[in-house]
Amino acid sequence: MKVLWLCNIMLPAIAQELELPYSNREGWLTGIYERICREKKRNGNGMGIELGICFPMDEGTEEAMGRQEKQREFRLGESGVFCYGFRENLAVPERYDAGLEERLKEILEDFKPDMVHIFGTEFPHTLAMVRAFGRPERTLVGIQGLCSACAEAYMADLPERVVRRKTFRDWLRKDGILQQQEKFRIRGEREKEALGKTSHITGRTEFDRRETEKINGQAKYHFMNETMRPAFYSGRWKAEECVPYSIFLSQGDYPLKGFHYVLRALPEILRSYPRVCVYVAGADVMRNESVMDKIKISSYGKYLLELIGTLGLEGHVKALGKLSADEMKERLLKSSVFICPSSLENSPNSLGEAMLLGVPAVAADTGGIPSMLENGKEGLLYEPGNVKMLAGCVLRTWEEKEETAQRAAAARTRALAAHDGERNFKRLLAIYEEIVQ
Repeated sequence: MKVLWLCNIMLPAIAQELELPYSNREGWLTGIYERICREKKRNGNGMGIELGICFPMDEGTEEAMGRQEKQREFRLGESGVFCYGFRENLAVPERYDAGLEERLKEILEDFKPDMVHIFGTEFPHTLAMVRAFGRPERTLVGIQGLCSACAEAYMADLPERVVRRKTFRDWLRKDGILQQQEKFRIRGEREKEALGKTSHITGRTEFDRRETEKINGQAKYHFMNETMRPAFYSGRWKAEECVPYSIFLSQGDYPLKGFHYVLRALPEILRSYPRVCVYVAGADVMRNESVMDKIKISSYGKYLLELIGTLGLEGHVKALGKLSADEMKERLLKSSVFICPSSLENSPNSLGEAMLLGVPAVAADTGGIPSMLENGKEGLLYEPGNVKMLAGCVLRTWEEKEETAQRAAAARTRALAAHDGERNFKRLLAIYEEIVQ
């Protein structure tokens, strides 16, 4: 069968072939791709799949490829995978360019797929592909996050003054907190249209099953877990090797991710453990050292700095910037607890990766997280936004040493089963065969 993937990023294997920089942001996709390539090399047919991959490119990437408007397709090395690039500005995902549909029609005409598998609903290219392909019975949309639900939870209990405030950066970019929420809402409307025009959906939590059923109750929901990045299947957290009283968050650059909840909970934790330090990965929105930093700071970044100052948290918070998979793994293994404090998540890969390594986890009881981790058995869940409960869960993690070790071991066992690459690959093939046949 001929399967065309629509991805949110250029896969690392493609970027390496073209000698371009790349992101490991969706590393689980690389795992599926490499498995298909291995099978093709082993038995000549890649499990009966002829794969095409299309992905967005910015102008700089297109220039680096040295290709013109209609010369952005090639076959990738020994794998023989057909690759197609299309122009899209992912920095403004709330904007829809109808011209994208024509480019995707060109790709469809060239590859002639039996089915299209779209990974995620967050960007305009999802709706453009659904419209361009026009075959809902052969269209499979994989749920990652849900923009429509994120729009509702975006403010995450921020004070009104922070919500309405605009820094110079927010004003210049037209990207204040209210505007950010509106962008999610716009993306959510397109997401709903795309889901309404497909007959097949993959998801992995009770939350995304329930939410997509509200949008399109006629579509068939296929349960399928994701395979995590390879680095997280080796190594195991050990209490004696971690940094005592170190807290790790994988992201904290916008309100939905809930970093401010952790800061507000920190004084309670510090009363019992004065050596506590919070490490947060991802884009650093709190940089405030140079004049340029002060100009670039967002209202949310300014609020985080205000919390650090008023709560006396100086020296207890460290921003790590963007981390590679290996760097993320190293930090997780050093941490005494991983926290996922978001106001809403579907199935955060960061939590899955922490569980794979057996890192003690505390998370908000929201969205699809309860489908990943059972409270009291594999980690600790707390009421979303309840900073007192959040602090209590962290304190329990450090005080209940034996129970924490048992929960972490149980989480690892569950994650190894849920994110088993062999099982998930077979499940994907079964879904493909069902759709095509």
